[in-house]
Amino acid sequence: MGSTTASARATRPAPPPSLAADLFERLLALGAVMLLGFVLAAILRGYPSWPRVPIVLWVHLATMTLALALTPVMLLRRRGDRPHRLLGTLWVAAMIATALDSLLIRNANHGGFSIIHILSAWVLIQAPLIWWSARTHKIKQHRRSVRAMVFGALLIAGFFTFPFNRLLGQWLFG
Repeated sequence: MGSTTASARATRPAPPPSLAADLFERLLALGAVMLLGFVLAAILRGYPSWPRVPIVLWVHLATMTLALALTPVMLLRRRGDRPHRLLGTLWVAAMIATALDSLLIRNANHGGFSIIHILSAWVLIQAPLIWWSARTHKIKQHRRSVRAMVFGALLIAGFFTFPFNRLLGQWLFG
């Protein structure tokens, strides 16, 4: 029986090379895992301060953490199947929710919008386009857009949640 299973796996067609994760996507996935680890460590270290954190920040942390957790799964697993589409829709929804919630966070810039809110606007435009490009099978556009979103809106923006006396940085390093 074991040999039948092994032969069935051997005859299963491999995904087309264009759908397999390349080095850049593996690095993005690794970056997401590392950032997620730092975020979770910061949240745990900040336990004494949790009661003073506004709900809008908790929503932002939850949606951003969900997007970060889904990122390596989406980048490294098989693509184009039903689970990929379902998880991708959840990832897009988490990105949109994170961007919308960020519009309510105005701790910097004396209660006004800051430069980071430009990224929020970009995500609100780009995330639905990512979903649409996948649904309409524009794979090159979809892949390019996902890479840009992960790199810019998750990893770069995520990195900047730690310095400059921001909450996660205070919790992790304070």
